[in-house]
Amino acid sequence: MISVDEALARILSGVPALPAETLALPEAAARNLAEHVRARLFNPAFDVSAMDGYAVRAADVSPGTALRMIGASQAGAGFAGTVGSGECVRIFTGAPVPKGADAVIMQEEASAEGEAITFSKPVDPGRSIRFRGEDFAEGSILAPSGALLTPQRLALIAAGNVESVNVSTRPRIALLATGDELVPPGNPVGPDQIVSSNSVGLRALFEPHARAVTDHGIVGDDPDALKTVLDHVFASEPDVLMTTGGASVGEHDLVQDMLKASGVEIDFWRIAMRPGKPLMFGRRGKTMVFGLPGNPVSALVTARIFVLPAVLAMAGCSSPAPLYLPLADALPPNGPRRHFMRGRLLHDAEHGSRVEPIRQTDSGHLTSLASADALIVQDEHCAGKRAGDLVQVHLL
Repeated sequence: MISVDEALARILSGVPALPAETLALPEAAARNLAEHVRARLFNPAFDVSAMDGYAVRAADVSPGTALRMIGASQAGAGFAGTVGSGECVRIFTGAPVPKGADAVIMQEEASAEGEAITFSKPVDPGRSIRFRGEDFAEGSILAPSGALLTPQRLALIAAGNVESVNVSTRPRIALLATGDELVPPGNPVGPDQIVSSNSVGLRALFEPHARAVTDHGIVGDDPDALKTVLDHVFASEPDVLMTTGGASVGEHDLVQDMLKASGVEIDFWRIAMRPGKPLMFGRRGKTMVFGLPGNPVSALVTARIFVLPAVLAMAGCSSPAPLYLPLADALPPNGPRRHFMRGRLLHDAEHGSRVEPIRQTDSGHLTSLASADALIVQDEHCAGKRAGDLVQVHLL
C-alpha cells in the first residue's frame, strides 16, 4: 500500500494539459481561465461622483458661505464648463466631476436658495470622488490564468470592456461498472443481485466539471466481454475512465488484467486509507484510468479525494482547499490507514460552525453518506481528538 499523499502526488504529476477554447462572457460562467484577462480601459474612465450633491472647490467651502450654482452634471451628460472661484455644480451619482472641482458634498449637507448654495461644514479635497482608474487601470490583470469565472469575476471582466475569454477545455469522462451482481436502477432484482448506484453518483459528481460524462453501462465478470467493452471505451479517447468494482482482493485480477490487456500501464493499486483501500490508477496514452472500489461509499469517497483533483487540474483549476473546523464530538484513536469519516456541518450562533462525526463507517452504507456534508480527515495513527479540536474537512 502507498500513502494518500503519495497516491495523490503521483496522480497529479501526470495530468495532461487540455487545449483552450474561446467563449463569450455569458457562456463562460463556472469555467477556468486559460490565460490572464487584462482591462482594455480605465475604470472609472474619468473622475465620477460617488453620490448626489454638489461639485465644489474644497478651498471655497466654509460654513455659511454661499457658492453660486452654475450648472448640473448627470451620468451620461456631464457639465462642459469649468468650476471657478465661488462656484459649484449640481452633480449626481456616476456623473463626471467637472473641471476645476476637487470634492463633492452630499446634498444632505447643503442648503439651496435659488442658485445660492451654502454648506454646513468644510470639506477635504477628494471627498466622494471615484478617481479615474481607481478600480483598475487599462492593461491591469482583471483575472489571472486558472481563475474560476464566478459571477463577480465575470462582471469585473465585462467592466474592463472584454467580451470573450480563453478558458480551459473540460475533460471527457467515461464510466463503466463491472460485476455479475449488478442491475440498472428500475430493473427487476434477482436473489443474488444488487442495484448499480455508483455510476449515477459519479455522473452527478463530475458533470459540473466535464465536457461530457458517458456511462458505458454494466459489464459482467467475463474477461472477453470486459476486454471488448474496454477497447470500445478507449477507442472514444476519453480523458478519464473510471471503472467501479473488481478492484478488491480476490477479484482485482479480472479488471486489472483486462486494463493491462487494453494497454493501460498500472501505476499503483491499494492505498492506506479507509474507506477505499483497493483503488487502482494507471494511464493509457492521454487517458487517466481509475479503478474505483465497488462499494458505493468507497467509490464516491475515492472519486472525491483522488479523481476530482485530477479532473479539476485538467480543466485548469486547482482543487478546493480543505476547511479546518472544530469537532462537535470526540473521535476515537485511528489505525494505520487515513480515515475519511463522514460528517455533518452544524451552524448556530452560540458555537459557530462545527463538524459532527457520523459514526457509521461501513463502506456500503449509503444512507450515512447521503446525510453527510463533508469528509473529516483523521490521520494515520491519530491518538484521538477531543470535542473542539480542529480537524481537516473536505466538503462533499
